[in-house]
Amino acid sequence: MTLLKLLRKNTLPVTHVPHQAGKPTLEIMSLSVRYGQLEALVGISFSLKPGDRIAVVGPNGAGKSTLFKAIAGIQPYSAGEVKIYGHEPGRHICIAYLPQRSQVDWNFPVSVADVVMMGRISKLGLLRWPKASDWEFVHHCLEVVGMAGLEKRQIGELSGGQQQRMFIARALAQESELMLMDEPFTGLDVPSQEDILHILEQLRPRQVTVLASTHDLSLASEHFDRVLLLNRHQLGFGPASEIFTTDRLLEAYGGHLRLVDNGSQVLAVGDTCCEDEGGVHERLA
Repeated sequence: MTLLKLLRKNTLPVTHVPHQAGKPTLEIMSLSVRYGQLEALVGISFSLKPGDRIAVVGPNGAGKSTLFKAIAGIQPYSAGEVKIYGHEPGRHICIAYLPQRSQVDWNFPVSVADVVMMGRISKLGLLRWPKASDWEFVHHCLEVVGMAGLEKRQIGELSGGQQQRMFIARALAQESELMLMDEPFTGLDVPSQEDILHILEQLRPRQVTVLASTHDLSLASEHFDRVLLLNRHQLGFGPASEIFTTDRLLEAYGGHLRLVDNGSQVLAVGDTCCEDEGGVHERLA
């Protein structure tokens, strides 16, 4: 049984909710999430407009993935509100959640085209099979992310950068308007990161809003409109030049981050960037 058939068998229906005119793409008001007695997120508030590029930054365990799951409607929250174009989250067809690559079984025998077609399921409905036009759209989405000709490639044969581009193609096939990207740059070399950033910039004219979590403070500062600095609490939301201050970064990372000011820029040196990496050296403009 292909992954596409498995998805049809197990996927619950999505909600086709009409957008309220003039409402923000995403509006979060005093959001809090608890896991039993543990407060995973407390009092998060911000809003996004179409086409925004936001980097979510914070140490491991700061609540970045929890925030994404709450926005996607797959994680209940204990207080506050989440609105997508004026409506509660739930199974909005316009939201694409791109998981961390480490959470995917890359040995599953499925092709690139099948995975991207999964993005069309919400558009087609569970009882309809893809038409030739749907497959043509899938091929177009793969062309947009520079993966034309790899439709039949097994996903386990892809490089890390190709895997991430496949996820973006799946979101495009879904015709998503809000992309939630959980650690999309982790484990990628610089050229692969630049490829992903270029693709995201190409999507800006389409008014696709992007919320991406990252441990790379330099990347967040240089390539995103604003940053959300988290450590369970919201420590700042705005341009990186205003949010990445010494006091805020020390509040977020505590003793795990050492800041060095050389007069023209702040250097952040720490060891909490990624679970499998040792030293981290990040530049803040």
